[in-house]
Amino acid sequence: MGFSQLIFLWTIAFPIIVLLYYFFRKKYKEQEVSSTLFWEQVMQETRVSPYLKHLQRNALFYLQMLALLLFVLALMNPYLKTKEIGGEQVIWIVDTSATMLAGKEQSTFEKHLEEMRLLVKEIGGRPLTIITTGSDPKTIIRQETNVQQIEKAIDGLAVTYEEQHLTKAIEMANAFIGDLPTTIYLFTDAVSRSDLPIESEHVKWIVKGADRDLKNVAITRLAATSINGETIALLQLKNETEENQTVQLSITNKDGDELLEKTITLQPKAELANTFEALPNIDVLVATIQVEDDYEADNSMMTIVGSNPYEIAVGQDMHKLVQIGFQSVGLDVKSVPEHQLESLRGAIVVTNQTELLKRNEPIVLIGRDDEIESEVSGKIEVIQDELFAFSSLEDVYVSAVYPPFDDFDTIAKVGDKPFIQRSPKGDIVVLADIQSTDWPLYPSFPLFLWSVQNELMEGKTSLGIFTPNEQRAVSLLPGDWSIYTADGVYISSFEQSRDFQAPSKPGLYVVQSEHEERPFIVQLPQKERTIEEGTSFELGNVVSGQEDITNQSIAKWIVLLILFLIVVEWEVQRRRGFAN
Repeated sequence: MGFSQLIFLWTIAFPIIVLLYYFFRKKYKEQEVSSTLFWEQVMQETRVSPYLKHLQRNALFYLQMLALLLFVLALMNPYLKTKEIGGEQVIWIVDTSATMLAGKEQSTFEKHLEEMRLLVKEIGGRPLTIITTGSDPKTIIRQETNVQQIEKAIDGLAVTYEEQHLTKAIEMANAFIGDLPTTIYLFTDAVSRSDLPIESEHVKWIVKGADRDLKNVAITRLAATSINGETIALLQLKNETEENQTVQLSITNKDGDELLEKTITLQPKAELANTFEALPNIDVLVATIQVEDDYEADNSMMTIVGSNPYEIAVGQDMHKLVQIGFQSVGLDVKSVPEHQLESLRGAIVVTNQTELLKRNEPIVLIGRDDEIESEVSGKIEVIQDELFAFSSLEDVYVSAVYPPFDDFDTIAKVGDKPFIQRSPKGDIVVLADIQSTDWPLYPSFPLFLWSVQNELMEGKTSLGIFTPNEQRAVSLLPGDWSIYTADGVYISSFEQSRDFQAPSKPGLYVVQSEHEERPFIVQLPQKERTIEEGTSFELGNVVSGQEDITNQSIAKWIVLLILFLIVVEWEVQRRRGFAN
């Protein structure tokens, strides 16, 4: 604390004058007493509470002295030294992914909102930019200095359930930095120091993370298919804690009618996959677990069950193990001569004829008939993809692969060469002959084929599964379409299939036109079904690493207190009587 106007210290003379006047004033008054009979009683009351009697007699003096001293203090303009955020501008990157809902008494996101409201006071008039994360990062406010607008923007922030895509948000923030010394606050749950750019010498990173002791048990995978009037489901659970966890699993239909209930014990830091057969033939399957953890969003998951799956047509030139792989997971498979495959409709075609990739029907290409394979060595590396949800390729050996397709996405590699690709249309390509691998000897082979069938079947009986706010073209006729929740609550409308955008909140939805309706599911991204240990730290410097120190005057509060004392003095004088 300090004083910016010490020159007014001379005004201390006013309360000193009042004090001297009090010392020299007459301290008693003459009063005639008709009798001394009551004198002893009055003196006893005075002796019992002498301080209270003194305060009552001299209340006006103390109030006046206090008011004068505060007046002198206000003239000297006292101030408090406060630290403000360094740099010429401030940027906040706010993580709005689903994992921000994790927390004990309050979620990480709510805790960060409280921190933001407190930090507004430390901005000190500097321009503030707020960026939210997601596949398409958004600028909420840009170079804003108005406190009311900043507080309004904070109140409007909400979790969007999207994957954070932190790199994109950081790239957007870099576009605002330029050559200005900048302080960037990152409100997230966990981030590595290596993920933050530190090339600039005038940028300081302040990371606000989640708590460190959060517990989580999650449903990480759920898939189901309908075979011979019954539903078969595959469910995967993950225990991220250091203790055994007992969960109560419940499988229901979309209306909440229970189909199965089971108690499962999970080992520490372990994953467990379960298969449930002979379930009723339903359209939507919902799995829910009841467990004491700190993240509820990943305790439920739903999937659409195809009621009319595609038939599997395997070319006769394909290895017999391919057909056996499909049949081992209960799929209806037929062997078809190669020259008849092109004319098939309503079937998933399994072949090595590259020319069939031009068809509109789904294709699984295993090997190629237009190229020569070359030897390859190394372990198989896969990216995080739903096709490998239940199948691990770590121990699979591949001796040779075919050249890849240039415009296809590679989802698995052997060494540095593509092994499995996905076409823009969604077809799956395995760039190796089955006889060039030992894959069929592993349980992952039929499970992979089962996942392929599920993926290619999407869109036949439903619109498919989407991530929150996902935008992509869908297979719908041109026209006026509307999105509703499963309970019939209107969400949004669109006209062209390429303008479709999924809602942000996970759940079951229906897209509807005048003549048709198709269900679809919005599901948490896979990365949002696991939480990491929270991290908070600071990195980099702004203006030689020094925070700005400002003087915040408290004179206005002293003036308000003086006005209050004047009102109290007036009330004391009124009760005593102004004439006295």
